[in-house]
Amino acid sequence: MNPIRVVVAKPGLDGHDRGAKVVARALRDAGMEVIYTGLHQTPEQIVETVIQEDADCVGLSVLSGAHMTLFARLLELLTERDARDVVVFGGGIIPEADVPELEKLGVAKVFTPGATMVEIVDWVSTNVPGSP
Repeated sequence: MNPIRVVVAKPGLDGHDRGAKVVARALRDAGMEVIYTGLHQTPEQIVETVIQEDADCVGLSVLSGAHMTLFARLLELLTERDARDVVVFGGGIIPEADVPELEKLGVAKVFTPGATMVEIVDWVSTNVPGSP
């Protein structure tokens, strides 16, 4: 089976990407193909990368507090591009109270502070179609 293709993205104005890079490295070390978009990406840019890279999933790292808007827009764009089969997950500074609302929007999993790399890698491996 082909390795899982993951886009790891930093949407919005948040300038801290250490956590996203650590997650990207952990996923890569677990045998996944990882495309890291870099800082300050718009949802439009992220979805374009997902489409061009034929990604199986996309993980957003959001520390800015704009998670509701950014995830909603990303999911809207994936729907417009007929790419809702792409699994969307994320993490960062996201209040527990917002997690159920994000799940209602279609976010498959939200990792809050304290999540381990093993937890994230295991979840992606188990929940993204085409797992190795």
